[in-house]
Amino acid sequence: MKQIKRADYLNWLQKWKNQQIIKVVTGVRRCGKSTLFEMFQDELLLSGLGKDQITAINFEDMEHEDLKDYRKLYAYVKERLLSDRMNYIFLDEVQHVEHYEKVVDSLFLKENCDVYITGSNAYFMSGELATLLTGRYVELSMMPLSFKEYCFGLADTTLSLAELFNQYIVNGSFPYVLKYGYQEKEAREYMSGIYNTILLNDVVRRLKIADVNMLEAVARFLLFNIGNRTSPAVIANTMTSNHRKIDPKTVDRYIRGLTDSLLIYEARRYNIKGKQFLATQNKYYACDVGMRNMLVRGTDADTGHILENIVFLELKRRYGSVYVGQIGTDGEVDFVVMQNGAPCYYQISQTTLDEAVLKRELAPLRQIRDNYPKYLLTLDEVFGEMDYDGIQKLNVLKWLTED
Repeated sequence: MKQIKRADYLNWLQKWKNQQIIKVVTGVRRCGKSTLFEMFQDELLLSGLGKDQITAINFEDMEHEDLKDYRKLYAYVKERLLSDRMNYIFLDEVQHVEHYEKVVDSLFLKENCDVYITGSNAYFMSGELATLLTGRYVELSMMPLSFKEYCFGLADTTLSLAELFNQYIVNGSFPYVLKYGYQEKEAREYMSGIYNTILLNDVVRRLKIADVNMLEAVARFLLFNIGNRTSPAVIANTMTSNHRKIDPKTVDRYIRGLTDSLLIYEARRYNIKGKQFLATQNKYYACDVGMRNMLVRGTDADTGHILENIVFLELKRRYGSVYVGQIGTDGEVDFVVMQNGAPCYYQISQTTLDEAVLKRELAPLRQIRDNYPKYLLTLDEVFGEMDYDGIQKLNVLKWLTED
């Protein structure tokens, strides 16, 4: 297992270094935030900084248990500040500190403090902190390993791209999973631990949920139905018909908890012609397909949705926001992203070697009457790269591993 240098994320930290703005890194548990901070601190030391200029605290380490009191934390950091040099403050998993926003705000006000914080959920930057620090922070959304990073991190490079992709789907994309290589059982046990921690610590405890089994049922429904349009009402009706009565408002609350924990991502629908967002029938995707496949039993017909999930995650890495494109009343393009303010359209299919399938997959892209980039991504190796009147067909594995 090689150390994977998360270059895009490190470059982001370097770009904002020494600027008087708080750097916030969010991401699902165990996606590599702590390791990112360690790599960045190494870069700072190599650039000539002294160790005494860096104060790094990981609040999931028992050694710093007493610093979860925000007054003690502030006193601890203040005692180590150097008056004649820049101080680099790293507060990792800071959501464990109640009222941590008071510490962060106080450090922000000091001109010789460069502050970096991480949290394992979306809601730790909501509420009071977001209000207090409006305009004072920038946020980096970190994700587990991309397929390209996964390939680089494996010590064994003799596998074909297709074999690596199958392993990526089974074992998942959390960095530590690389340690297990081909040991599927150990990788699944590790991911099971992450899932349970997220569910119990980031959802159940925060939302004070009493019926954990119902929460799990909603989570499994969303994970089983990745890539399908749904709504709280649809889920509630399905549960009720299976003799598990639940109301749509409770389902909506559970969905918000699951998306805030970053276990599941929501893709909102976007009306391409009207250039407006639609309020209902969104789609949901797993933060990691290996974890998803561990929790739900898939079928051969599931491969297309798994591929769609992986492309969604890659587009999110590259562009931030990803939408489902709506054309008219029934037409749909899998994904729409914005690049420099202009749309790009993506259609995903396992294969389009069958003429009827090719025609079906090209149809929604051909309905879009503009000249912005349109792509069809498939696993096809034969006729993997084609041009259909400006619609570019690409091999998805090559697309995933390109610069």
